[in-house]
Amino acid sequence: MTGTQDWTAVVLAAGKGTRMKSALPKVLHPLLGRPMLSWVLQAATDAGAGRLAVVVGFGRDRIVETVGAEFPQATFVLQEEQRGTGHAVLCCREALSGVDGPILILCGDTPLIQAATLRQFLEAHRSSGAAASALTFRADNPHGYGRIVRDQAGNLAKIVEQKDATPQELEISEVNAGVYAVGAQELFHALGCITPQNAQGEYYLPDIVAVLSSGGSLVRAHRVSEATDFRGINHRGELAELTEVLRRRRNTQLMLDGVTLESPGSTHVEWSVTLESDTVLEPGVRLEGRTRVAQGCRVGTGSVLKDSTLLAGAVVRPYCVLDGARVGPGAIVGPFAHLRPGADIGAAARVGNFVEVKNVKLGERSKAMHLTYLGDAEIGAGTNIGAGTITCNYDGQTKHHTTIGDDCFVGSDSVLVAPIEIGPGAYVAAGSVLTRNVPSRALGIGRARQENKPGYRDVLDRRRGLRSAGEDAGSATTVGEGTASEPEGSTGA
Repeated sequence: MTGTQDWTAVVLAAGKGTRMKSALPKVLHPLLGRPMLSWVLQAATDAGAGRLAVVVGFGRDRIVETVGAEFPQATFVLQEEQRGTGHAVLCCREALSGVDGPILILCGDTPLIQAATLRQFLEAHRSSGAAASALTFRADNPHGYGRIVRDQAGNLAKIVEQKDATPQELEISEVNAGVYAVGAQELFHALGCITPQNAQGEYYLPDIVAVLSSGGSLVRAHRVSEATDFRGINHRGELAELTEVLRRRRNTQLMLDGVTLESPGSTHVEWSVTLESDTVLEPGVRLEGRTRVAQGCRVGTGSVLKDSTLLAGAVVRPYCVLDGARVGPGAIVGPFAHLRPGADIGAAARVGNFVEVKNVKLGERSKAMHLTYLGDAEIGAGTNIGAGTITCNYDGQTKHHTTIGDDCFVGSDSVLVAPIEIGPGAYVAAGSVLTRNVPSRALGIGRARQENKPGYRDVLDRRRGLRSAGEDAGSATTVGEGTASEPEGSTGA
């Protein structure tokens, strides 16, 4: 049935999630960088859903803006008043008019659900000929779950919520997973028959089971062995627990795909990251956003990469931060380097320790190895940037550009005040502050003139000795002698 797209998924995402204690709607809290609701919608899409209907309430505008961009095929249905899960599905009646195939109902706070599980459930539902089916599992501790009550033939008779269950029903270990498959006609007929006569005073969606079964329709319970897929999130502790499950799944798949994780337990790779084979991730690595890592790369311990690209054979040494950067093939970055948005490191180039690069194109084989800031610049191939170099790109109002040609040598502790251009093959003397262009193959020097003061230390020592003697005598001594011989320009220390 996969790919036929003749069934519809309804996802319930209208609740506030009070126990999250957050201004953010519960279903937008992220796991591996992705809203929990998106995980559910992706599973439904991968299982072959032809239509998606999402019931929203609290924070509806944020949900539509965030999730709608990722799933443009989704229809969002507003539940103005929170009157229970049955009422939430009933709000979809108009949006689902004309739907003939099965309707699959899911909860938006169960991000571990997998497409394979949904496909198997729908296949079982169709082959059974049932009007409705519910997914169930056995729980060692069923507290909080709706209990599955079967008739003598083993078919599903009703689902009883925890607060409404009798002592005998509370002993049942088979529980409701919150996933249903129902024919459209049967669904809306049953929803019209349920009442809020329960402990919560709400319209319970599970009550459609009793309505259909008591009316003579076949309702089946499809029990699965793995309960993890159906775990929901009610508070941040469960958010962390389920994030850990997804992280382990992700890392296991990466290793099966040929990526080496030296410490899977400490490696965090978000859902949107892509890695090619023979890449090595050292302990404590975190990869986020649209990061792309090509074949044969290595990312060092403690490094964080966000929305960045590493081309084949690139190396990021330990404790680097890359954000919106590109590292060319065979290039080496770090340790302790910071590549900010717009950093483009050429093939076989080197960016060393405590170097910060922002909006800079660094040419192939060029090097900036130590204690340097490069911002808003284009640097040619084969150029060496000495330790402590700074491109002064900002004058307080406007960013200015620095251009450094091929095969240049910029000496240590140089300050290049933009806008400025250093021509190909030029040298910049160490310690220079340059404000004007340097022609090709020229030497640029921008230092203050050095002047030496002979005997300066002797004068200081003599003055300190006289001061100390005056203090010991307990008198205010005026230092006058010897001042005529002080070097010109004395600090008067």
